[in-house]
Amino acid sequence: MTLLLVALGGALGSVLRYKIGGWVQAGAGGAFPWGILVVNVTGCFVAGLLMTVLLERTPVSDEVRTGLLVGVLGGYTTFSTFSLQSLDLANAGLWGYVALNVLASVAGALLAVWLGQQLARL
Repeated sequence: MTLLLVALGGALGSVLRYKIGGWVQAGAGGAFPWGILVVNVTGCFVAGLLMTVLLERTPVSDEVRTGLLVGVLGGYTTFSTFSLQSLDLANAGLWGYVALNVLASVAGALLAVWLGQQLARL
């Protein structure tokens, strides 16, 4: 059952990443990967929120928790894409964008996980 929930969740998360990331990037335009940044930060926020809610407020089975966190959020967040896009920016000599992408993604992700956790504890 766990594998099925992870697989279904991963499919859903991938579709959400594709649609949300594409929508954000189309709206923002330019060379900077805004779509992936938004996906990564919002994914971290939801991870902090869900993990805290599912462990502290509304306990669910390990299978459901794994399906949501590993499946949906694993399909949604895009660290490998973030890494490839950062390398593409570096190869293009866009070092300011490299620094912005790395700092904003890492700091934004940490802040988002913390905010999600704090919101879940209200």
